[in-house]
Amino acid sequence: MDSLTDPDEALIAAVARGDAAATQALVSRKLPRVLSLARRLLSDPAEAEDVAQEALLRMWKQAPHWVPGRARLDTWLHKVAVNLCYDRLRRRKDTVDANEVELVDTGANPTQRLDQQQASAQVEAALNALPERQKLAIVLCYYQELSNIEAAGLMEVSVEALESLLSRGRRQLKALLSDQRTDLLGGAPPKERKPELKLVTPIISAS
Repeated sequence: MDSLTDPDEALIAAVARGDAAATQALVSRKLPRVLSLARRLLSDPAEAEDVAQEALLRMWKQAPHWVPGRARLDTWLHKVAVNLCYDRLRRRKDTVDANEVELVDTGANPTQRLDQQQASAQVEAALNALPERQKLAIVLCYYQELSNIEAAGLMEVSVEALESLLSRGRRQLKALLSDQRTDLLGGAPPKERKPELKLVTPIISAS
């Protein structure tokens, strides 16, 4: 891979030289994305923060050994975070309550916030119900906005296999969300009460 395609190359090189300002800049750039990824995979804010801190610590330790052009830093960091999340998931004994995760617009009025909380809980529950590989593909491509090539490389599958996971995941999400709406309303969901599912809408409509 051409090293010029990595926007973080100059920063990671400066971190390797012990530049404190570069370290702070790189952490500020990467922390939100790693934290978002961990929260999606773990559905636990506290554990997600632990994973994000560990992943960024490993990035700092890796900086002196970084080889430009071998991989994008963002892809490498995502892989580290995913592996850390899976380590924690394997150690869990209890299932995660998706309702603990809040994705709410604080600017909305109380009624809107309640609707958003309900929609977010439905989306999170559906996402957590997907098979592990389908969920990871959806999270990487739609929430983390990695390209199909980057996500496939991270998951160590071909682009065709990734696209198959995405297609199956979208179909499953659409079915799960349809079932949940039917259960909640006691019948087919009326069009005027269809929840805003934000990122899930383009996900399921792409199937």
